[in-house]
Amino acid sequence: MVGSEHTVSDASTLTGWYKSSYSSGNQDECLEVASSYANVPVRDSKNPTGPALVFSAEGWSAFVSAVKRGEFPAG
Repeated sequence: MVGSEHTVSDASTLTGWYKSSYSSGNQDECLEVASSYANVPVRDSKNPTGPALVFSAEGWSAFVSAVKRGEFPAG
């Protein structure tokens, strides 16, 4: 799956992409996550054939938990 250690060069080669339930159709800052992989691919929804970053399941879970706890300042 991985083109280099932490990326996939063409994210459209992966399946199972979904957006957060918090995303609406007109937002420009959406990420999509692909399910059913041992590691977690994440891509920019505006560029479905562009690269995807790949995170370990543990790393992605820790990031999502930190966001939910408000550990990152609003930009």
